[in-house]
Amino acid sequence: MAPMLSKTLLMTALLALPLGSAAPVWAQEAKPREAVISVTGDGESALAPDMAVVNLAVVKQAKTAREALDENNKAMNEVLKALKDGGIAERDLQTSGFSIQPQYNYPQPVDGQQQQPQLIGYQTINSITIRLRDLAKLGQVIDQSVTLGINQGGDIQFTNDKPQAALEEARKNAVAEAVKKAKTLSEAAGVKLGRIIEINENVPRPMPQPAYRATMMKEADAAVPVQSGENNYTVSVTVTFAIEQ
Repeated sequence: MAPMLSKTLLMTALLALPLGSAAPVWAQEAKPREAVISVTGDGESALAPDMAVVNLAVVKQAKTAREALDENNKAMNEVLKALKDGGIAERDLQTSGFSIQPQYNYPQPVDGQQQQPQLIGYQTINSITIRLRDLAKLGQVIDQSVTLGINQGGDIQFTNDKPQAALEEARKNAVAEAVKKAKTLSEAAGVKLGRIIEINENVPRPMPQPAYRATMMKEADAAVPVQSGENNYTVSVTVTFAIEQ
């Protein structure tokens, strides 16, 4: 009888193992979820710009593509030389676009019949992007460029070479706002705010203030007046707090 009794006890023990090991897992799944408060805070910081990015272009039209290109090259070379002589470094001058396009005249229909377009010449456009690190020269640069042949463009973006300090200040303001919101919510709900569980930062979004946008005209006879204003840098963070039970 002893061997049979030993086999019975062994089988009983083996069958009991899965039930015993499953108990802690069941207890863990049954644990209640931690109560939290999740808020978003926005922080902003203003900084005077120290750099301007200007887009200018030379547009020329002529009977042939060769003539249009030659006239455009002459004007752009004069503009580039003047900019470099004025102290703008090579690294801050970049060709941003170039095109040669045929120009057509579209006659009115005759007796209801559409007429073939007539080739009347060619247009060349050579665009340049300038990074100007001395904002005091901005109006003078635009005026001089127009005098030398720039006749299209005028888009200006005021920016900062090193905006890190402004972004750090915006981050601090964003977290402070999130904490303030969380305290207000917890007090209104009659609960106690606990530890910070998680902080997530959204991508910083610098928002430069546009100051000048126009089509350049050769009639300009004085330095172009511009105002640089301030750049606002905004950071958004989401902070999750535990609620003390």
